[in-house]
Amino acid sequence: MTDATAIGTETMEEIDLEIGPGYDDATHFDPGATQNLALIAVNDHGMKPTPRKKKKVVKRWRDEWAETYKWAHVAVHEGSHRIFCSVCKEYGRKHRRNPYGNEGSRNMQMSALEEHNNSLLHKEALRLQMASRDKGLGFIERPLYVKDILRQCTNEGYFQQTLSSSILRRDPYEVEFIQSVQEVLHSLEPVLAKVPQYVHVLERLVEPERVVIFKVPWVDDKGEAHVNRGFRVQFNQALGPYKGGLRFHPTVNLSVVKFLAFEQTLKNSLSSLSLGGGKGGSDFNPKGKSENEIMRFCYSFMDELYRHIGPNQVPIFDTPSGDIGVGPREIGYLFGQYRRLTSQYEGMLGPKGIQWGLSNLHPEATGYGVVYFAKEVLANLEKDLKDLRCVVSGAGKVALYAVEKLIAFGAVPITISDTRGYLLDEDGFDRTKLGLIREIKAHNNSLGEYTKLYPRAKYFDDMKPWTVKCDIAFPCATQNELNHADAMSLINLGCQVIIEGANMPCTAEAIDVFRKSKVWFGPGKAANAGGVTIQGLEMAQNTSYVQWTAEEVDMRLQEVMRDIHQKIIKAAQDYGIGNPEALLHGANIASFLRVAQAMLEQGCV
Repeated sequence: MTDATAIGTETMEEIDLEIGPGYDDATHFDPGATQNLALIAVNDHGMKPTPRKKKKVVKRWRDEWAETYKWAHVAVHEGSHRIFCSVCKEYGRKHRRNPYGNEGSRNMQMSALEEHNNSLLHKEALRLQMASRDKGLGFIERPLYVKDILRQCTNEGYFQQTLSSSILRRDPYEVEFIQSVQEVLHSLEPVLAKVPQYVHVLERLVEPERVVIFKVPWVDDKGEAHVNRGFRVQFNQALGPYKGGLRFHPTVNLSVVKFLAFEQTLKNSLSSLSLGGGKGGSDFNPKGKSENEIMRFCYSFMDELYRHIGPNQVPIFDTPSGDIGVGPREIGYLFGQYRRLTSQYEGMLGPKGIQWGLSNLHPEATGYGVVYFAKEVLANLEKDLKDLRCVVSGAGKVALYAVEKLIAFGAVPITISDTRGYLLDEDGFDRTKLGLIREIKAHNNSLGEYTKLYPRAKYFDDMKPWTVKCDIAFPCATQNELNHADAMSLINLGCQVIIEGANMPCTAEAIDVFRKSKVWFGPGKAANAGGVTIQGLEMAQNTSYVQWTAEEVDMRLQEVMRDIHQKIIKAAQDYGIGNPEALLHGANIASFLRVAQAMLEQGCV
């Protein structure tokens, strides 16, 4: 046998693997690994290793694994066979927590491969690999359509020096940002052909006006010092002050924040409010941290952020709000430190406490708005939400309040999910069941606890809910959660409508599947605009020192979501785009036109 063996091979081969005592029993093997890979004992406890014996193991790889884990290969290290990652080995940071790029993993189960494939270090290595090749965005299917359009309205050299250099060459490793820009560019094809001067505007629009990156040092309860990275991207304020949330999550990086800020700019444009777009956050993870640790981090974060935000006292008009990992607790700490540093009591952070600036219906707004938008889409199809089976992903505010409103409209939401797995209740959730789910999540417990009271329900560990038969799907968790395979599964199961509750939860490949399958796809920049709508209304309330009732706010929210739907349908019709692609392209066109016109009128700024 050779030292290195490609894991993607379809042939069978025998390899000698070190097997620890007691592993001759087949019950010790992962069910999915018994016919494919050997489980190798790992000494996790620092104990003196026991003598090992050799065992012949036959492994066979399914065809689909070859593509998914094409980075993996088996090689001998220190006398034992281990799995290595070719990408991390060449481009990854050499770190003892990243053994695939260093010593290799002796755990050859599929779970180990999947864990590494989804790890932040592996993704970072992939980005570095992409940047080192300097080949632009070959992984995007249709990157050059703008080039053909611009040949009609300008010269090819101009294109190469503007969009090509600023997007495809300047930041080739910012995958999420490029994905969001590329989606919009595809939709703008008829606009750029009809109004060539928008090409110059587009060049400036895709470049943020200001990017702030800063360190956030803080001390944990043990007295140990830590440092995280903070971001604030002030993308565009042609329509008004920067407005957008703060996200605290380990996946936060410059690419993610730029994509969120770009989406926020277009989302705010669709809402008809006079607000620009911005976004910020940190790679800090609030989960597992104590109250004091979170408070100390928020204070340190605001020690730098306050210099770049504020409604009146600084030249930069920027009013952040909450997002993933930043709820009322974090906003309270951030606002308290802001007030202490500036001696100003201003409504520049939301959502805050109901006693000090929060509008009624603020927590519910985004989730409710997603369902109101779905209701408008279905009304256009002469359908209703009543009795429709709805698959919802996520277990945060957006997902849970979307489920709440679906129940109110007589729909049958049957799933909810988190990072650990998903919960399926074929009987559908009701208000009592939803209350139990909220209680489970409040204590950070597994959704599997639900099945103890409702044994007919099922919990699927480490899986996504896109294999469940449904009429309408609501991806409400996070970006790129729904991929090509998930989209194919939904289509094969008869799903007719997909409404994004999160920001860009569907990959470009998934959107292509929906487009080719002629299903209705409502993009997040339109469907989840309810949150920023309420924040804009909240700013108006705080300025006038009034408090609207929940009924008044709910009525205004429904009006805004209805207006957004009508606006994007009209934009699609104006540029000859038919159903069902009208929702996606209409949203991108309508949001772009409002920002672009403001930028044209304001000159080259």
